[in-house]
Amino acid sequence: MADTATMKLKFVNVKPADIMSSKLVGTTVYNNKNENVGEVEDLVIENGKTLTGVVVSVGGFLGMGESYVVLDPSTLTVSDKDGKWAVHADTDKDTIKNAPKFTYSKKKS
Repeated sequence: MADTATMKLKFVNVKPADIMSSKLVGTTVYNNKNENVGEVEDLVIENGKTLTGVVVSVGGFLGMGESYVVLDPSTLTVSDKDGKWAVHADTDKDTIKNAPKFTYSKKKS
């Protein structure tokens, strides 16, 4: 990443269908059987420009024993039903628990 801006500032219009990251972090991830398979912890933004991954905590109970995986955002569906956000993935509990693990720390450092 660069230490200085390299392009002139632009403004964008947020469209009604756009989703804010603050709505996604903490959202439950369900599979197609409507089983809870994890929770969105963070977003991966490549070079500060492109969303390339969604960090999901899987397994564990009350924060103990959980692990993290990174899912391709193009494989996820986001919905808002009656003001409750949800993320859906075509997976099963075993597949997501056995996915490649991601070492993740919530610390801002």
